[in-house]
Amino acid sequence: MPHTVIGQYLDDHFPFLDPALRSTIASIGFIREIPAGGVLMRSGEFLKYTMLVAEGSIKVYRESPEEGEIFMYELEPGNACALSMICATTARASEVMGRAEKDAVLVMLPIEEMETLMKEHKSWYRFVVESYRSRFEEILEVLDSVAFRSMDERLQHYLGKQSIRLHTRELKLTHHDIASDLNSSREVISRLLKKMEQRGLVSLGRNIIEIKFVV
Repeated sequence: MPHTVIGQYLDDHFPFLDPALRSTIASIGFIREIPAGGVLMRSGEFLKYTMLVAEGSIKVYRESPEEGEIFMYELEPGNACALSMICATTARASEVMGRAEKDAVLVMLPIEEMETLMKEHKSWYRFVVESYRSRFEEILEVLDSVAFRSMDERLQHYLGKQSIRLHTRELKLTHHDIASDLNSSREVISRLLKKMEQRGLVSLGRNIIEIKFVV
């Protein structure tokens, strides 16, 4: 039964993997469920598995004892965490933390199977390379944002990306959530959102931000 469930997840969200590979993953993988807010990997932890997101969403953060958390990227169904792949295959401790934004279902793959999958399945090789590329581009975007944008510009860019990702102009986000993702304070975010509202860029409700600007 678990193999059938995994196979269905793979068919739904990873159709670009060849059928033989999906069958192999279904036979060697297992399901892990993470409730919203739950942590699936921590900085300093050695990883024994790589993971494919089958349901929900995962936010990945860089942690610092002095600076707190810096949001790096988000993983949704059809994605894999490239950094977990790197850390696991090189036997290095994780340098990031992953937390479920919404209830999530993951397909966990033993890391010792990675080399065989890379050698025997071209679609897995392409998927891993594409995962590295996509996550690297997202990290570069975060670096550019921190280095070259003011906080109000970062906030508007962040809201625009969330609107596109969620396919809605009504974002159910708290000021604390946004502050955490932008490595700022709730007070700063609240002040900037109020200024955006005064400029007609957003409309603020209770834990809802309606986007008015073009995204």
